[in-house]
This record gives sequence, structure tokens and C-alpha cells, in this order.
Amino acid sequence: MGEDSAIIEGTEVALDEARLEAVLEAVEARDGARLTALLEPLHPADIADILEQIGPSERLDLLQLYGREFDGEILSEIDEGIREEVVEALPPEILAEAVRELESDDVVDLLEDIEEPQQRGLILGALDQSERAAVEQAMSYPEHSAGRLMQREVVVAPLDWTVGQTIDFLRGADHLPDQFYHVILVDPRMKPQGYVTLGRVLSSARDAKLKDITEESFRTIQATDEEADVAYMFNQYHLISCPVVDKGGRLVGVITIDDAMNVLDEEHEEDMLRLAGVGDESSLSDGPLETAKSRLPWLVVNLATASLSALVISAFEGTIASLVALAALMPIVASTGGIAGTQSLAVSVRALATRDLTRANAKRVILRELVAGVLNGLGLALILGVAGSLIFGDIKIGLVLAAAMVVNQIVAALGGVLVPLTLDRLGLDPALASGTFVTTLTDVMGFFAFLGLATLVLI
Repeated sequence: MGEDSAIIEGTEVALDEARLEAVLEAVEARDGARLTALLEPLHPADIADILEQIGPSERLDLLQLYGREFDGEILSEIDEGIREEVVEALPPEILAEAVRELESDDVVDLLEDIEEPQQRGLILGALDQSERAAVEQAMSYPEHSAGRLMQREVVVAPLDWTVGQTIDFLRGADHLPDQFYHVILVDPRMKPQGYVTLGRVLSSARDAKLKDITEESFRTIQATDEEADVAYMFNQYHLISCPVVDKGGRLVGVITIDDAMNVLDEEHEEDMLRLAGVGDESSLSDGPLETAKSRLPWLVVNLATASLSALVISAFEGTIASLVALAALMPIVASTGGIAGTQSLAVSVRALATRDLTRANAKRVILRELVAGVLNGLGLALILGVAGSLIFGDIKIGLVLAAAMVVNQIVAALGGVLVPLTLDRLGLDPALASGTFVTTLTDVMGFFAFLGLATLVLI
């Protein structure tokens, strides 16, 4: 009891194992008051983590006990894999109240993951007329576009306003966005002409004109721009927020740094999952069937590509039969090549994603990987050549092993950069199948080089 009291009464608000266990105990005991006390100090993102980590039945019980305290931000933080399940479990009045707390961009993000028409209607019905119109307009933009990512709540001011007028307006406004960083200056046609940071507004004299204290660097984003391009712009130019305009150049919304960074995080996560061949939407909340379905296709592809390695090995069956030591050494060449290929691949895919690898520097990067492959190959060749000669008492085995290692390291280094570059040139995601292709390449070439040289030198 003393430990539980410390958890509940303490000032620590970070989610840890002790608090998680206490939450599960409260859910099992159906102690709503204790559960509320445990969850209240936590950030919505931490509560979302709890919902993701526990099982479906426990999740349902938690939502029933905690429902009336449910914060709308939890819906925007929760994993897409269970978001629809959580929405379905919440009573309509609780869901409506939670949705009203969200910014328009978070509501759009929520609707994108809800397939059930009745639930979508319930969410839209919870909004007032103006908010609903804003969300529906955002949903009319293409998926993964800036129009879907932006929030419609913006703070604008005419070009001729002074700092004093702006401060008075902000103080008297009934509805301001929960987070905003700039006051956007617009002309009479609602076309953005610049923006002023809140810090500049607060530190300037009241009679100063807003147009005289605008930021030197000013950019706008088209509502139809890809969200990946938006995230790149934020990262490249260190933006905090950026106005979004329609085809006519009129202001329709704003994108803030947190939304742009979420896109970058999602892109990075998708690249990692695709490289591993598990699908770009896999998560720990997926069930066994969903997990198997997302992984099986690439396992089948890998099975087919692995058959190429088997064909190469079978072609040298006589060589292996006459010198059994080769069977023990083959995995060393292939495995080391696979690791080297993965290293080169990871750097290349990341560089393509951040647009650091382009046509302008592709040749230089390829040459760098080639030289690195040669150097790594020579280093490994020296180690394995000496070791192979000493262990098997035959210098020829050591030389064959060393030569095969150099060849495979070169193939791995070049494959790691050329495969994603080729996929990118073809308009395909470099992360989608690069791992499978590079692994197959290093395995096939490693076995072929080693067994081929062994046939020429040792047999």
C-alpha cells in the first residue's frame, strides 16, 4: 500500500513500469478512482502508450473506468492500429467532448484512420458548423498532402496594424489556437505577405508597425504539396510554422513544427519497416493474423531469391564434395558481405530520404563506397587469409578465402548504393525492396566468387 501511495501522491509524472503495473492492478480491481489518480498526472502521449501496451480486454475495461476523464489529445497520440477500436469503445458523449478539444488537423488525422461510416459521422457531428466545414474542406485535399496536415486555426493581422493593436486583439480574442508561433500578415485578399514571431511582437514598441518587424525569411506552402516535401522544408530551413495557401495564393491554414516532425518520424519509421520487409504500417498492437499477413509476402519473395543462392551452390556440388572445408567457410563470405551491404544500404536510403544523395553527388558517393569496399575487403582478407591458412594448413585455402572476401565486399558496397539509387530513379521507394535485393546480391556473388575461385585453384 505504501508503494502505491507513493506512486499516486508523488510528483513524478513519467510513465514507468511501476505506474503501469499499478494501472493494470486498478483496472483489474475496477477501481475507477485509483485509476484516475494514476493517470491524471500523465501526459496524453503516456496514456496513449498504456492503451497500446495492454491487451484488448484490459483496454476496454480501462476506457470504461476512465471514460469521463478522457482527454481528446489521447486520440491524436494513440497508434493508428488501435485508434478505431478506442473510438468504438468510448461512449458517444465522451467521444464528442474529446473531439471538440482537438485542433482541426488532429480531427482530420483521426478521420483518416476511421473506416466505419457511423463513427466518422459521430465525430463530424460533434463539431460545430464552422469546424465541421473546415475539417470537410481539409478532407477534400489529396491524402498525404499539406491540406490534410494543416490546421485551419490561424492568427492573422492586416499589414497596417501596429504591435499595440495586435496585442489588444490577442488579449480580447475568444478563440485562439492552443499553439501558434507567428502572427501572419495578410492583404485584403487574404494573401499572406509575411509573419511576425510572438517574441518580436512582445518585445517591440506598441506603435511599431507589424510590416516593419516581419521575419526576413518567409515561405508559403501549397495545399496540394506532398507532406514529405513539407517535412523536408521544415527540416531544411528550420521553420517553426508556415502558412498554407490555395491555388490562388489565399491563406487556408498553417502547418506547425510538431506536425512536420511527426511526418518525418513516420517517414523514418516506414523506411525502417520496409527495409525489414514487414510492411509500413506494422505495429505491436497488430494481431497475429495481421502480423503474418504483412510479413508473409516478403518472406515468399526472400524464399524465391534465396533459391538463387541454392542454385549457385548446387552448381559447385562437386567442388564442395571434394573439399568439405569449403562448406564451413562459405557462410563467412556470404554473411560478412551481407553485413557490409546493409551498412552501405542504410546510409544510402537515409541519404535519399533526406535528399542529401542526388544526381549531383551520386558518382562521388558511388566511388566512395567502392574505395571503402576495397579497403574493408583487403582488411578482412588479411585476417581471414591468415586464419584460413593456419587452421586448414593450406595457404591456397587462405588465398581463395581472401580473394572471395575482397570481391564480395566490393559487390556489397556497390550494391548498397546502386540498388536504392536505381529504385529511386524508377520512381519506387528505395526502402521498399532494397534489403532483399542487396542480401540476394551479396549471397549469390559471395558463393559464386568463393566456390568459383576454389574450383580454379584448389580442385
